[in-house]
Amino acid sequence: MLRSVAVLTLDGVAPFEVGVLAEVFGTDRTADGLPGYRFDLCSPQGDTVRTTAGFGLVPTADLGPIDQADMVAVPAHHGATAPAEAREALCRAADRGAYLFSVCTGAYLLGEAGLLDGRECTTHWRHVDELQRRHPSARVRCNSLYVQDGRLLTSAGTAAGIDACLHLVRQEHGSAAATRLARRMVVPPHRDGGQAQFVEAPIPKAPEAPTLEPVLEWLMERLDQQLTVDEMPARAGMAPRTFARRFRAETGTTPHDWLTSQRVLLARRLLEDTGLTVEAVAERAGFGDAAALRHHFTRRVGATPHAYRTTFRDRAPAG
Repeated sequence: MLRSVAVLTLDGVAPFEVGVLAEVFGTDRTADGLPGYRFDLCSPQGDTVRTTAGFGLVPTADLGPIDQADMVAVPAHHGATAPAEAREALCRAADRGAYLFSVCTGAYLLGEAGLLDGRECTTHWRHVDELQRRHPSARVRCNSLYVQDGRLLTSAGTAAGIDACLHLVRQEHGSAAATRLARRMVVPPHRDGGQAQFVEAPIPKAPEAPTLEPVLEWLMERLDQQLTVDEMPARAGMAPRTFARRFRAETGTTPHDWLTSQRVLLARRLLEDTGLTVEAVAERAGFGDAAALRHHFTRRVGATPHAYRTTFRDRAPAG
């Protein structure tokens, strides 16, 4: 049973992510019938650490509590490198079977300790590529709000840390405790979808493709039309096989996948910026009907068109 939590902090720690951990595990709510935890904020030698907001944070302990805690949490850090003693403490915690939990770029510090090798993990969508570059053997999942691999729990940015904390409370203490805690914090007990729905949708545009640029520009002007992959080679004046090879060489994907991606981007913009019905968005983005839009949109964004609009549309005008 999870009863004690130690949080590793270094210079460059993000105060919000520390606050998330403190809100869930460091706030005494036993009077409300919720579980209580021993909560220690740790740093090497117990020294004050500098936060990304510019103020200092005074820990309650040195690294000692990490050797006894049921869970060791690492909040987001920016530009921090874990010193040897911190890496060793994390490894000892892993060896004795403690939970290891990172929020956002805290995953970098777990990776520096070798604790992501061969494991499924995630971080903020802006940093997944860098995490994979730093730790090639890690299995980075780019669209997850949080990922659990055994006793390793990693979460995406900021509010996704709350999702992961509630997941852990639900797992350790049951759904009733997690739901009660979520209500106390005024947050949903569970959020659907993944990170993809929060990645800013760029305005659809043709990539730099020296040979195919005229064709791609032509396609971008006709996303609302029921174009077929067979029409593209003819427009480019190429044989189908030659066109397919050239298309992958210049765009990195297949014609069908590229066209679908552009249509999903357009649909996201329409859902955010207009009051069009989902059926009308499907037609305007070239999917033909709402069922086709829902299928492709959910696969690529991790949320249904309706859920996406509910989250991101802000006073869109009727249209």
